[in-house]
Amino acid sequence: MDVLLVVAIKALSRVVRACGLSVLLVFSALLLGPISALALSESEIHSGHSFIAEAVQRVAPAVVRIDTERTVHREPYDPTLIDPLLRDLLGEPELGQGRERGQGSGVLIDDGLILTNAHVVEDADEVTITLADGDQCDGNVVGKDSVTDLALVRLDDMAGLQIAPLGNSEDLQVGDWAIALGTPYGLERTVTFGIISSLHRNISSLGFSDKRLDLIQTDAAINPGNSGGPLVNSFGEVVGINTLVRSGPGAGLGFAIPINLARDVSEQLITNGEVLHPYLGVQLIALTARLAREHNKDPNSLVELPERTGALVQNVVPDSPAEKAGLRRGDLVIGLGDIDIKDPQELLKEVDKAHIGMPLSLTIMRNGRDLSLSVKPEALPGFS
Repeated sequence: MDVLLVVAIKALSRVVRACGLSVLLVFSALLLGPISALALSESEIHSGHSFIAEAVQRVAPAVVRIDTERTVHREPYDPTLIDPLLRDLLGEPELGQGRERGQGSGVLIDDGLILTNAHVVEDADEVTITLADGDQCDGNVVGKDSVTDLALVRLDDMAGLQIAPLGNSEDLQVGDWAIALGTPYGLERTVTFGIISSLHRNISSLGFSDKRLDLIQTDAAINPGNSGGPLVNSFGEVVGINTLVRSGPGAGLGFAIPINLARDVSEQLITNGEVLHPYLGVQLIALTARLAREHNKDPNSLVELPERTGALVQNVVPDSPAEKAGLRRGDLVIGLGDIDIKDPQELLKEVDKAHIGMPLSLTIMRNGRDLSLSVKPEALPGFS
């Protein structure tokens, strides 16, 4: 650093002699930023480690590999579709039950308690945990929630293990550093690095209609086997649980479940063994004034839509809370309590916060009139 300062001072001296004091003030302002950046880089060089290495060091001892075995049922083949030559070479196809192996990652968030994805341990008969130091032990699934794709696995008689520090996913901003840890393709202790590419990415836009998630999007590489591993910020705090990747030409898109949601789901799984999700029983689409005007211009349209934003009811599930409350196809939900509703995601987000059985006040538009309806959310069927 002393050498850099000497070089900078000599450069300043030459500029002052050539251009005078006025240029010195401008040149000094430009120089201060690079000098501070150089100081940071040199500090990292002298320490031998980057901030990435330091962040990984805080979390890596709590990252585990999860190996699973599950029973699968093989469907019989139509004998007429099997080539006789192949039957002679390979024998008769196996029927009945078989064993299937799977692999994923997880992170210790409490004494003997591992957070991972539900799809990693789905229908698993055996769960084997490999710790960061290579030790292996059996794991028991405490509970899982398919709607948020989260699960907890407990290690018996394994007290004193290092746990990962948890951050606050609400503090994230687009452009923040993102570090993904896990076991992609069975390669243990793998680290990838990138940034937070987007926040609140609704999972329904990725083709998953049976999930309720606003995901963190990152360009840090998340590959098969990374599922369930932690997404870490630059301070070495877990801010997300890696869950899926979308590949394409050029680069992949990685997604993680916010740690604040994961923390809440974990608490419910520990306390109740399940997570109850409030639901209304409606299928919704986003309506804007422009879409409504285009619809209303069609002479074959059966109903005139209000030319404003909101969550348009496309279908009402029979015997659902929505049907009991009197909601109909074509109703436009524009408010919930004191909150304006501009799209279905806003409505679903507020319903997720509601308590089962506690009435919600909906404001809807029907036939050009504002109406108020009271609906009591029930537990989402089939996922408890």
